[in-house]
Amino acid sequence: MDEQVYGIIFPHLGIYLPEFPGSFRIFGFEIAFYGVLIAAAIVLAVILSVRRARATGQNPGDYLDLAIIGVISAIIGARLYYVLFSLDYYLEDPLQIFNIRSGGLAVYGGIIGGFLAGFIVCRVKKISFLQVLDTVAPTIALGQAIGRWGNFFNREAFGDYTDSLFAMQIPLKDSSGALTDNILDHLVRINGTDYIQVHPTFLYESIWCLLLFVLIMIFRKYQRYHGEVLLWYLGGYGLERMIVEGLRTDSLMIGHTGIAVSQLLSAVLFIGSVIILIVMRVKKKRNIT
Repeated sequence: MDEQVYGIIFPHLGIYLPEFPGSFRIFGFEIAFYGVLIAAAIVLAVILSVRRARATGQNPGDYLDLAIIGVISAIIGARLYYVLFSLDYYLEDPLQIFNIRSGGLAVYGGIIGGFLAGFIVCRVKKISFLQVLDTVAPTIALGQAIGRWGNFFNREAFGDYTDSLFAMQIPLKDSSGALTDNILDHLVRINGTDYIQVHPTFLYESIWCLLLFVLIMIFRKYQRYHGEVLLWYLGGYGLERMIVEGLRTDSLMIGHTGIAVSQLLSAVLFIGSVIILIVMRVKKKRNIT
């Protein structure tokens, strides 16, 4: 390997990526790659949702209205969720609550905020909320697959130390995630630079969400009722997050219980979705017979 400092290394895969910034400047303004990826994910999700709405006889204009209100609500929800479970920190400096440029957006908070806004808009417009959720659910999964790469550029949201096939090495000086004693006990020194070696949990979630999107798109023709596709998404994402959250070092905890709130919520979503899917499938079968 060359005598240089690499940005990110996947040693067991033979991938050596050069150093790269987490942001760039245009006309003096600093723009984070994380923000660019999130924006791209949102735009793509809206385009796909509008196309699906048109194909299923829905009003595409409704989805443009939902997108505007839903995105704003999702950002607010993502921030409130993060602040709520990091309250001790923000009570010391309340103004930091509004400093979202420093990070601190939770996926589940965004989903909850977006869903609540969508429910209100659907009630006002008198359209089926469940049909809307079925339409946008796969695009949310795709958006998450894209957006998670923002964590890659920020060198954050990684897991604990691992020497598995997908182990990822990051220069210690560049890492912005939570470091455990286990990580620091296994530093790797390469060309005079200390690297941490961790689970690339962003990659695990990105791949899973992409597969979830593909599977939903393939099997949605077998949908039997409004809300079923939504349950596929919630159950599929809940299963992944329940597993991967256990690997992360920066999980938001419920008070001082040591229980990761996202892992608990994921378990509830997965189990609840599976139960509802089974119950609804049995009811549909009985109605047919």
